[in-house]
Amino acid sequence: MSMQGLDTVIGTKAVAADPKAAAEHFERGLTLEADGDRWQAIVEYRLAVEKNRSSGHLFRLAFVADLLGYDDEAMHTYEELVSLPEPPVNALINLAVLLEDLGDFVRAERLLRKVLDADPNHVRARLFIRDVAASKNMYYDEEIARDTAKQNAMLDTPVTDFELSVRSRNCLRKMQIKTLGDLLRITEAELLSYKNFGETSLVEIREMLNSKGLRLGQSLDSGHYARIRREVAETLKGSVPDAVLNKPVGSLELSVRARKALQLLGVQSLGDLASRTEAELMGIKNFGQTSLEEIKGRLADHELQLRNLE
Repeated sequence: MSMQGLDTVIGTKAVAADPKAAAEHFERGLTLEADGDRWQAIVEYRLAVEKNRSSGHLFRLAFVADLLGYDDEAMHTYEELVSLPEPPVNALINLAVLLEDLGDFVRAERLLRKVLDADPNHVRARLFIRDVAASKNMYYDEEIARDTAKQNAMLDTPVTDFELSVRSRNCLRKMQIKTLGDLLRITEAELLSYKNFGETSLVEIREMLNSKGLRLGQSLDSGHYARIRREVAETLKGSVPDAVLNKPVGSLELSVRARKALQLLGVQSLGDLASRTEAELMGIKNFGQTSLEEIKGRLADHELQLRNLE
């Protein structure tokens, strides 16, 4: 059957393919565009596409739609073009630029990589992929900055904002502990050593911190364990794949008690868990031998074990 006999579905209506009429509309569109009348040109390009969805017609429609701010139409048309077996290079690049504007850096980079795989020296693709990489890094930096700001805001929360007993409040005030962040820089032993500060107050403060996913002394060991984790990773390098070391502890399907203990310790990955000792885990309230054996078993499944004290 000839192209004239086929029906092309446009939206919800079927339009008979007519390459000759499409070419006439396309030529009128080019003339109008050359005269600076893009608004009428896009009308002609739309009519051309209705009659014949050739890659040339589709690309011109997408290009002018992009210039006029019809982002949805431009995106939809470029998407149709890049789905072709041999999509126009400029369609790949232009769609990548639109995706970058929308924050879809992964797909934008993938499209540009496709161009560079075919032509490693393509000037526009090389230029835009640098822009995408820079935008991606800036986006992630902003995300990290926002998360850090939220964390800092929480740590700056005054301890007086929480429902603590009078004794606990008075002791913290006399010890110059004013914020949650201050509590992360003091140990349980230091609190208990203060006059009139007893086990009841300790439990009260510990539970308040636990509700925020925090614990006493947390800030004191962050640098120490960062160094230990690096040493453990270096020791295991070559024998244990990075994919295993970086695997989140959430994937271990631990019991609630074991999972909460790791949360309190700030353990995120299997490599991080392997840098901890039995003593650290057993120091968590309500963490017993059963939970310890459970965690040791899960680590053994991945050919890992808790760090031994030397």
